[in-house]
Amino acid sequence: MDLNFSEAEVQRYSRHILLRELGGTGQAKLKAAKVLVVGAGGLGSPLTLYLAAAGVGTIGLVDADLVELSNLQRQIAHGMANLGQLKVASAAESLARINPLVKLETHAEHLGPDNVSRLINGYDIICDGTDNFTTRFLVADACVAAKKTLVSAAVLRFEGQISTFKPHAGGPCYRCLYPEPPPEGLVPPCSEAGVLGAVTGVMGTLQATEVIKEITGIGQSLSGFLLVWDALAAEFRKIRLRKDPSCSVCG
Repeated sequence: MDLNFSEAEVQRYSRHILLRELGGTGQAKLKAAKVLVVGAGGLGSPLTLYLAAAGVGTIGLVDADLVELSNLQRQIAHGMANLGQLKVASAAESLARINPLVKLETHAEHLGPDNVSRLINGYDIICDGTDNFTTRFLVADACVAAKKTLVSAAVLRFEGQISTFKPHAGGPCYRCLYPEPPPEGLVPPCSEAGVLGAVTGVMGTLQATEVIKEITGIGQSLSGFLLVWDALAAEFRKIRLRKDPSCSVCG
């Protein structure tokens, strides 16, 4: 592994390199990593900002939506000057301002059955920051097929949840937790139910933390666990997840 850092890189990542658990070797792993983030919105904004700041070498962004005024309450990668702009382009500008050393790959397209395999194949870790079950299940199933690690988070109102799915390493997959999407209308989207903006910030930052852990191998993986946060109660719950031997995807 290439541990040759420029003087600017040593200064930029000095607080990482000082960490005994991370050090120069961990920073080199971050520099060599390729992470795909599906969704450049409430979760994808803090997630990608912190991945870029951490020095993840290549960050891919998938989103076909344009920046709207209602996004700015939580989607902190965008600002007033970006209204009407593609979210991936707006986010890429923000990430480049934070860290021009990171390679950014934008995919201004809706992720679907026809392109999901192509989009995820070039990356080491996949992050789901979407707001609908159709895309979540599609990404999760594709990650199982491609043996990709998936870090997935979701938010609604004042609550968030996050887990890491690594069925290729013996852990449960997304469908071990949710075998099928909920009936239409049972779980309203944020556009109908609302969401506290800061909740997306917390969950997106937790996603970034788990991605960094997976890349560098430090700490305990969230694979096999679901972390749930209730912002109003200021409570975290960590729930054990079991692999379902009869799972339709990974069983």
